[in-house]
Amino acid sequence: MTPVTVITGASAGLGVEFARQLAGRGQKLVLVARREDRIAALAAELGNARAVAIDLSEPDAAARLMADIEAAGEQVDTLINNAGFGLWGRFASQDPRRLREMIDLNIATLTDLCRAVAPGMIERRRGAILNVASTAAFQAGPGMAVYFATKAYVLSLSEALHEELRPHGIKVSCLCPGPTRTEFGDVAGFGNRLGKAFERISMTADDVVAKGIAALEANRAVAVTGVTNKIGAQATRFLPRSWLRRIAGAIKD
Repeated sequence: MTPVTVITGASAGLGVEFARQLAGRGQKLVLVARREDRIAALAAELGNARAVAIDLSEPDAAARLMADIEAAGEQVDTLINNAGFGLWGRFASQDPRRLREMIDLNIATLTDLCRAVAPGMIERRRGAILNVASTAAFQAGPGMAVYFATKAYVLSLSEALHEELRPHGIKVSCLCPGPTRTEFGDVAGFGNRLGKAFERISMTADDVVAKGIAALEANRAVAVTGVTNKIGAQATRFLPRSWLRRIAGAIKD
């Protein structure tokens, strides 16, 4: 079986940058996303990669992806769970189907993929899983309530898996970036509405990804990128939760 690195959400943003940086390290990649044209072009650019077009928000997506990998004679040595999206707006007015898609993608498929690859990694006593969460994981988020909640789940799951799988020689890290210059804001529906203050603290995708890869190599359970974001994440330990949710809600109004 050929060892591969699987990158979900590889058609844009952090996913593209993960692919480029890991391909530069000589890893053989499986690029996964809905937009076949984008991942096919990226696979052709990188050379040592192949594209698998799957909508990961569908209930059987993880099983179909793992069947494809097995049929190709591959085994997952590294899993980059990067696929996910957010939605801006008040909970009661949001499209329930779109909210469910977000939960299925951000939580269900990520969990299914972790569960699918863990037994083989344990048997081989090697492997690595990087789950992409967000600084949103550290507090409630009025205005993006479900997105913040999904990322809190990703952080909690990742920390637990870090402890469970560490004795088996498997690395598990959770990457928690803050504002990053990607398509995320356009998909979520807020675009540039957060203003110049957020632009100033926004990081580039290549910097976020480099820090995520370094954290995974060092087997750090949680990696928050950027000094401002680290201060904000630590502040959640000391400020009352009532303050934090009001601050988060005020930012989005």
